[in-house]
Amino acid sequence: MAAAHTQATSDTILAAILKSLDDDKAEDIVQIDLRGRSEMGDWMVIASGRSSRQVAAISEKLTDRLKQELGVICKTEGKESGDWVLIDSGDVIVHVFRPEVREFYQLEKMWQPAGQAAGR
Repeated sequence: MAAAHTQATSDTILAAILKSLDDDKAEDIVQIDLRGRSEMGDWMVIASGRSSRQVAAISEKLTDRLKQELGVICKTEGKESGDWVLIDSGDVIVHVFRPEVREFYQLEKMWQPAGQAAGR
């Protein structure tokens, strides 16, 4: 499924990200539509891993899959610590947290539209 010759859409990238996170047993996966709300991207995805090791593995596999399957090169930050990894695919921003760190920062509350409950 090498689609490097065609431009991947944000929805295609989002679908690949959600599948990768699910395949690697990420927990509490939430997707937030940023279209028309932020210049940083079209979607934000927030997920948890049970340990620093799982957070790092989820993130590494995700960036590898996006590169192999869609030709998307991601920028990552935080992989060394494994507490919180930020993956920037351009159109979709992914945050993978350890649960305690996710609870502390509460990104969902900051970005969810008013009146919409977090997907937990």
